[in-house]
Amino acid sequence: MIARWIDGCARNRFLVFTATLLLVLAGIWSLRRIPLDALPDISDVQVIIHTPWAGQPPSLIEDQVTYPIVTKLLAAPHVKAVRAQTMFGDSYVFVVFEDGTDLYWARSRVLEYMQQIQGGLPANVHPVIGPDATGAGWVYEYVLVDRTHQRSLAELRSMQDWYLRYQLETVPGVAEVATIGGFVKQYQVNLDPNKLRAYGIPLSTVIEKVRASTNEVGAPKPELPSRFETSGPSPSALIFEKEPRNGRAKEKPSPASS
Repeated sequence: MIARWIDGCARNRFLVFTATLLLVLAGIWSLRRIPLDALPDISDVQVIIHTPWAGQPPSLIEDQVTYPIVTKLLAAPHVKAVRAQTMFGDSYVFVVFEDGTDLYWARSRVLEYMQQIQGGLPANVHPVIGPDATGAGWVYEYVLVDRTHQRSLAELRSMQDWYLRYQLETVPGVAEVATIGGFVKQYQVNLDPNKLRAYGIPLSTVIEKVRASTNEVGAPKPELPSRFETSGPSPSALIFEKEPRNGRAKEKPSPASS
């Protein structure tokens, strides 16, 4: 049998060369157009809901945040499972959809249900959904190092959050950029209880005034002849992931006074 194949190829050299050339061209065409992934994404179609509630214990967050979200999303269409994790100050709900469900359709359904849930959650609790990417998309990690020792960790963190982050988010395929480490610039108010008692100022008044001072304004707002108050966004922690599907997730910085 093998001898016949060899004899036939020897007698039809032109056909053999033509077929070989066609196979090579077909291979080149397939290599350019067939999508290949070194690490195939075999994870479930899921949407992550993160709900921060600073300073609250896990038991309270479980009762007032996690449980209402989980019970509401169980009735969502094409939902296969709903898992939750509650920790100090944070609640995570993982909504797993059936295989073949479009990711953006699933995210839109979750957003619709979250609008219904928002009215039953505690005040100042705002759930947010995660980026349209999976853990398998984490593709790159880098470190900012100041070898001259002239910049502090806070300055390096600000450089990452305000310059490098936005440049990397413009790269096609990047879903999110996250910063780990460094010091986030903060503004702290240290109170003297004795002086507050002497002036008759309660702590709630100080908290209210500080909260009011962080409101965004359209221009500098003069309070005293030699003092001006402005507002601007505050840095945030992020994740660097390659988005496995088309689309990009953007984060909006929260306002802070400076």
